[in-house]
Amino acid sequence: MTIITSNKNDAHETQSKAEVLAALEDKVKKWMEMHIEKRKLWFSSDFLPAEEKNSEDQENNILKLRQRVKGIKDSARVAIGLNLITEEGLPHFHRLISQHLGDRSFWSKWNNLWTAEEDRHGNVLRDYARDSRLFNFSRLEQMQYVYQEKGFNPDWDKDPYRVFVYTTLQERATQFSHKNTGDYVGSEEPLIKGILTSIAADEAKHYTFYRNVFKSIIEIDPNRALQSAVNILPAIDMPGISMPNFREMADVVRRADIYGPRDYKKIVEEAISFWKIDVLEGLNDIGRKAQDKIMQIPDRLEKVAQYLEKRKEKKSFSFDLIYDRILVME
Repeated sequence: MTIITSNKNDAHETQSKAEVLAALEDKVKKWMEMHIEKRKLWFSSDFLPAEEKNSEDQENNILKLRQRVKGIKDSARVAIGLNLITEEGLPHFHRLISQHLGDRSFWSKWNNLWTAEEDRHGNVLRDYARDSRLFNFSRLEQMQYVYQEKGFNPDWDKDPYRVFVYTTLQERATQFSHKNTGDYVGSEEPLIKGILTSIAADEAKHYTFYRNVFKSIIEIDPNRALQSAVNILPAIDMPGISMPNFREMADVVRRADIYGPRDYKKIVEEAISFWKIDVLEGLNDIGRKAQDKIMQIPDRLEKVAQYLEKRKEKKSFSFDLIYDRILVME
């Protein structure tokens, strides 16, 4: 009986939160219209022409690209590979968002629009990898398949509020990762920098949408919103966590100073500031406790960053994605 009651309570809680999201319908319509006005649509073929009648110049550009790519360091290849496969998790996120929203609403229209925009990210990176001969491509395909097959099933996916805390943080983290990877490799290969800069600009706009969503949730239902936030903010697993070699590849990215704990700390501090969590008033006891815990998170993240910086030591990595070449990094 206890288990059944718990399940019923959980279902009621989920439904209650979904009703709050439904109440944001007019705002979603406005945010979506603002997003469309500001966005700049681009496609893979804008960067990598691939037509039946490619000109001689276009063919020569591909050959020049392959020559430039030979100079890309292996740590950058790992970062691009991690970004690429992460973007292939799009179906998992479409599902996470859609399961709490109606299929005939501006919410569903946003989810479809967001999915279409995100789909280009994996497409252009995959096209780039194939045209440039950046990876062991058959291994890349295998990693993509394993990631898709394993899925992404976090323990918070039944809580609509947590979904939007996560998407806020994840979109910002992905923006940082793409932009910083582009900067890291840009002097060697300007085309991939342009691609990653365009992807990062998309992620920034998606981040703006999702942080606005959660800000409105806080305004309507602050106590439960903070309860949800305190469960997500301390740390997030990036969606690619189920891919082969994820943790090792993420460690390479951290050691290359592309994305690491200090970046995540900055993201959390931005979210806390934008959501004005520190000055929220009128909370009940549960809400105040969540607020206090949230305000302590940046200090804990600083300690994590300092700990990792102090214990730096050389480590060797090898990935079949880049033909098992050995990377030795501090």
